[in-house]
Amino acid sequence: MINKNKKIIIINSTIITPFHLVSGKAIIVEKGRIKEIVNKEELSTATLTGAEVIEGKDKFIVPGYIDIHVHGGGGSDVMDGDYEAINQIAIAHSHFGTTSFLPTTMTMSKDKIIRSFRSICEAVKKGTVGAEILGIHMEGPYINPEKKGAQKEEDIKKISIEEFLEFNQASGNLIRLVTIAPEMPGAIDLIKYLYKQGIIASVGHSNATYVQTQAGIKAGLSHVTHTFNAMRELHHREPGVVGAALTSPELTVEVIADGIHIHPIVLKILTKIKEGEKIVLITDAMRAAGLKEGTYDLGGQEVTVNKGQARLKDGTLAGSVLTMGKAVKNMVTKVGIPLPKAIQMASYNPAKSIGIDDKKGSLEPGKDADIVILNKNLEAELTMVAGKIVYRRK
Repeated sequence: MINKNKKIIIINSTIITPFHLVSGKAIIVEKGRIKEIVNKEELSTATLTGAEVIEGKDKFIVPGYIDIHVHGGGGSDVMDGDYEAINQIAIAHSHFGTTSFLPTTMTMSKDKIIRSFRSICEAVKKGTVGAEILGIHMEGPYINPEKKGAQKEEDIKKISIEEFLEFNQASGNLIRLVTIAPEMPGAIDLIKYLYKQGIIASVGHSNATYVQTQAGIKAGLSHVTHTFNAMRELHHREPGVVGAALTSPELTVEVIADGIHIHPIVLKILTKIKEGEKIVLITDAMRAAGLKEGTYDLGGQEVTVNKGQARLKDGTLAGSVLTMGKAVKNMVTKVGIPLPKAIQMASYNPAKSIGIDDKKGSLEPGKDADIVILNKNLEAELTMVAGKIVYRRK
């Protein structure tokens, strides 16, 4: 993926690091990393020689988006179980500013999950043309049938550390994040095991009480899958999973900011309650992301996409057609948070949540050159992954 021979310099733009907003600077990219961020006046003839200079006038330069929960896009799904599908997802989401992601599996048969893991492992070895794969988010099959959402109940499994070891072996030990219902039998033992292995345990598709969620946190739970959706709601006599998510500093919370899964006012409440670094934008996108509305498949179930909503026949929300670019824009225009903070929720926060903020998530010298150029409408004009331009807007 890294273009080791090419030097790229981006000039005349507004840079959102995302912690600082600066102008009059130039970003110098070499050997797949950010070499320097300097004053434009400091660019020497020697520095410019042999470089591709990209004009960023009236544009924003931001760190690449990191989507840690995405099932598909561009007509493909992670559960298709082949390299071509994974690569297509990587390409599709790079068009909207995503530079790296966790392909996310769902509750299906054991054979299909293993096949999907092997295809992701193959994609990591071969590399992708678009966004970079950072590992795997395993959503299910260890969830609560009462909060299954768009996952098939017959494929939900009893929790087994031994089976998880089989899954992880098939993935090439790429599993970074596991969505689990902490109230289910065997969950606490698996959470403890995941914690010891450095794998993130996330509460999701769960009907856990507040006390049960706290027991999960004590065992090592540190993340919340698509907060507010497919979990026990906040009640004034039983705070549930949502109550724990809002008040537990240990928990990082995912949100689907499409205006459908969560009302913008609820997102505004969340941003006022939750520490800024603990909110992560995700897409939870299915294969229709980036395509026209119509009928699609998700995990062997028919999904209709209409007016931006993906639903099963019974009306259940079935993932989304959201992109990270749209999620950022929605947080600014519908929720009312500053652009740098929205960018942070799409870049630095997810990087920190999965422990890669030392090399990704912000525009700093030495970090991977995962860079996106946005126009004034916050649409991706150019996407760069490890110093290689993978998308240019026509």
